[in-house]
Amino acid sequence: MDIKRVGIIANSTKEKAPEYALRLAGWLSERDVEVLFEEEIAGKTNMPGVARDKLASAVDMLVVFGGDGTLLMAGRLAMGSDVPILGINMGGFGFMTVVNLDEMLDAMEVILDGKCSVSRRMMLNVSVEGTQHPAFNDVVINRGNLSRMVNLETFVDGKYLGTFKADGLIISTPTGSTAYSLSSGGPIIMPELNSIIVNPICPHTLTNRPIVLPPEAVVEVVVWTKEGEASVTLDGQDLFILRSGDRVNIRKSKDYINLVESPHRDYLEILRTKLGWGGLPG
Repeated sequence: MDIKRVGIIANSTKEKAPEYALRLAGWLSERDVEVLFEEEIAGKTNMPGVARDKLASAVDMLVVFGGDGTLLMAGRLAMGSDVPILGINMGGFGFMTVVNLDEMLDAMEVILDGKCSVSRRMMLNVSVEGTQHPAFNDVVINRGNLSRMVNLETFVDGKYLGTFKADGLIISTPTGSTAYSLSSGGPIIMPELNSIIVNPICPHTLTNRPIVLPPEAVVEVVVWTKEGEASVTLDGQDLFILRSGDRVNIRKSKDYINLVESPHRDYLEILRTKLGWGGLPG
């Protein structure tokens, strides 16, 4: 990668975000790399800002300070462009924000030298009653506020899969396999294995298990609920109300998100560390 201009996005609610954003900006400027701040963090640093929806198209790389939620937001802004995104972890688990604060400058040195790898991550295109929306991590269909389950009539490529009587249903990308789907008993899918995971949440029938579908599969879910409404959430950020009989259609998007990989550890080490898996027997 030839990096001449870097955009910075940060979760401005994080106390140290402005400090670290300015530290990185100063370090980059010393190396003749132009820095553009997204307008929200710009307001916290007294720097000129660029509108959030304009930043990705104006830079060679995006650097995101925050947790995976902040990176998800940035990823959706970058949709349709090839701009790579580097996540610097200021959150908790941080499966996608793979660089820690104490290694930020070392990682940037490697990146500017052109020695880093980029992971191309698939996205989903979601149709909610005819309107199109993107999802990077997952699509979550949930029951309403009352405790009754919903019936989720599910089709794959127009063929009937089954009706899940459950609290909800998660349709996930491999990137999202380590998010809500994992906590609901779903499998971990390596990022390069483009696929779609369908995972029921607390199903009434215990034999309802997650299923991994090929990337070309088209999933359609018809929501049936006695409560009158349910909801669908995309990446934990966009929420839409569903009525009984509404349909949600999910398929692989033509767009991808490019995530800069950590120069210090591979994906398996990230899994092992974040999930607390054991090392060598002692």
